[in-house]
Amino acid sequence: MSGFLFYLAAIACIVTLAVLAVGIGGFGSKSREGVEGARFSNRLMRYRIVAQFVAVVLIMLTVWAIGKG
Repeated sequence: MSGFLFYLAAIACIVTLAVLAVGIGGFGSKSREGVEGARFSNRLMRYRIVAQFVAVVLIMLTVWAIGKG
């Protein structure tokens, strides 16, 4: 079970990194400027916070499962 949680936590970390990279890349993009660009960046940062929360919860569950087993 802890191996499965470990892989889920790793995937969640990669998803968080991908959302962060796209969000940072959107700051310098010329295709989205003004209000539309700000909304896009804010939406991506909200997604990053949710993905980061899920990643931290999965990491904590993995640590708990390893300690229990």
